[in-house]
Amino acid sequence: MRIALGIEYDGTDFFGWQRLKQGDSVQASVEQALSKVAAHPVEISCAGRTDAGVHGRCQVVHFDTDAVRDMRGWVLGGCSNLPPSVAVLWAQPVPDSFHARFSARSRRYRYHILNRPVRAALDARRVTWERLPLDVDRMHEAAQVLLGEHDFSAFRALSCQAPHPRRTVLAVRVHREGEQVFVDIEANAFLHHMVRNIVGSLSVIGRHEAPVEWMGELLAGRDRTVAGPTAPPTGLTFIGPRYESYWGLPAEVSMAEEGA
Repeated sequence: MRIALGIEYDGTDFFGWQRLKQGDSVQASVEQALSKVAAHPVEISCAGRTDAGVHGRCQVVHFDTDAVRDMRGWVLGGCSNLPPSVAVLWAQPVPDSFHARFSARSRRYRYHILNRPVRAALDARRVTWERLPLDVDRMHEAAQVLLGEHDFSAFRALSCQAPHPRRTVLAVRVHREGEQVFVDIEANAFLHHMVRNIVGSLSVIGRHEAPVEWMGELLAGRDRTVAGPTAPPTGLTFIGPRYESYWGLPAEVSMAEEGA
């Protein structure tokens, strides 16, 4: 039987999603918890790996098991065996043809910036602090050049192992809510550090240290060395993937049906 789960986590205390030989990872924590519930070793596949310090609002994973448990048992049993910073949100049986990574049509990230003169205390684990005023309108305008399919080499980490740098950005929005600035971006897939590198360059434009047109120049130039800095991981949250509605997954990870 194949089961899909929604996973929420605070990535601050982990060395990233992927299981490592040394150091805590979200994947290892979830696998250990599910293995206790299943009473056999469980390996999971995820929709998108996240780096050290990056959070997950609704990561989707799948695993195969012969253990007979109701879906509530996977949720409650998983949560009871996980650290406080990780939770199973839901569990659902899926066809064997479903794959958390390969069935996903897109992925969504949100970058959260606290834009005020004083650093964060309560939200320090979940935001990046920028003390200088950010011009959100300039940032949003600059970000629109990213829409569509492009070579994103200018925003690709040197350590990226993707076979090619072309990705398709489906939506991008920069907006402000009081002292909070949010960068929301959805794409078919992402390169290593792609969102954080984009945010780093948008912040330069938001501080009026570069013109709005600079974003397009960076994209066309494909040179990571002249783009903005890599934004810290603390402000980045993987909101989750999107799947075709026929998989029957919760609305938060499903594409809207046409005409709905």
